[in-house]
Amino acid sequence: MTAEEKTSLARFLDLAAGVAGGGYIDRPGEYAFDDDPEPAICQPGAPPEDDDSLERVEADARACAACGLSRGRKNAVPGEGARQPVVMIVGEGPGANEDESGRPFVGNAGQLLDRMLASIGLSRETNCFIANVVKCRPPQNRDPLPEETAACARLLERQARLLKPAFVLCAGRISAQTLLGSQDGIGKLRGKITEARIGGESVRLLATYHPSALLHDESKKRPAWEDLKLLRAALDEAGLARAEGEGG
Repeated sequence: MTAEEKTSLARFLDLAAGVAGGGYIDRPGEYAFDDDPEPAICQPGAPPEDDDSLERVEADARACAACGLSRGRKNAVPGEGARQPVVMIVGEGPGANEDESGRPFVGNAGQLLDRMLASIGLSRETNCFIANVVKCRPPQNRDPLPEETAACARLLERQARLLKPAFVLCAGRISAQTLLGSQDGIGKLRGKITEARIGGESVRLLATYHPSALLHDESKKRPAWEDLKLLRAALDEAGLARAEGEGG
């Protein structure tokens, strides 16, 4: 409420009190009100950095209505995995199984991803965190629209800032294009480790084919394996251990 509104209200109450007391007002009151402070606007996915947590990101993702994807979801899919991961895997968006369960990569492609990670000593249970560039399922599994990835960008940035992974593995074209700010196809973006900034943090990033692409095209399995070996070599060079019992 503004100071002027408060003064008008106070004078009205003075008048009402005078009428109730016989219609006499000694003299108008003198007031020196201040304007109320502007209310804090809660932007989805944007709490103070020193008051953030993964649990808060997850709650914000489930409550988010920043784009049209929220209207068709059964469950938002914030992500899951180790709280101190060496690798953060970023996919495109939830599919039908993920929308049903609220968990990332749980269908056939997710089972393949788990096997791919295990082959180089990685696991979502111990040293990886898995997320997507959008947290709600696009209709018919279409590509997320630019405004949808933009609406979810802050959530992913917060996750990256909190998790502080040593490496990011982009699973598929949409993820790689989004995080690298590129329009190149996955064939050009994969196969090399580059530097990227996510959530204000510099991180080493590798792109590879999405597991669903490998299920549909056997010829992509060999280059995907080469990408995984490149990531494992970089992890070894950085002295980052394998998950116990994983890899060879």
